Amino acid sequence: MLFTGRLTADAEVKKLKNDKKVTNFTVALNTKFKTKAGEKKEKTAFIDCAYWVNPGLAIYLTKGAIVEINGWMEAQAYLSNKDQTAKSRLVCSVDKIKLFSSLSTATRTEAEPEKAGNPPYTTGAGADDDDLPF
Repeated sequence: MLFTGRLTADAEVKKLKNDKKVTNFTVALNTKFKTKAGEKKEKTAFIDCAYWVNPGLAIYLTKGAIVEINGWMEAQAYLSNKDQTAKSRLVCSVDKIKLFSSLSTATRTEAEPEKAGNPPYTTGAGADDDDLPF
């Protein structure tokens, strides 16, 4: 299964009992269509995803980022914490992620802080050109 969408929130990394880590996130898929009457409509599907390969990628999976997901759908069964009733859900087990949008401003600031002391690069004659041999 291959689809492209936007992340609805920042990805979360969870550590399981067996020391494995899983990165969980949700992707919103927008579909535009026309009704029989010619009215334009838009429908959004939300896909829960689990990525088991590299938990370090989670810092780039931020809310609003555009991603392409490649994986397969799995059914999960569990008991609710509240009243122990049986529940189920579909989850996309992701094996490949392709990022289409750049890092968020917050992540970029942490990863690549600006150097405040350096003046901007300029071309042309500078103030100390007197000591050049030509």
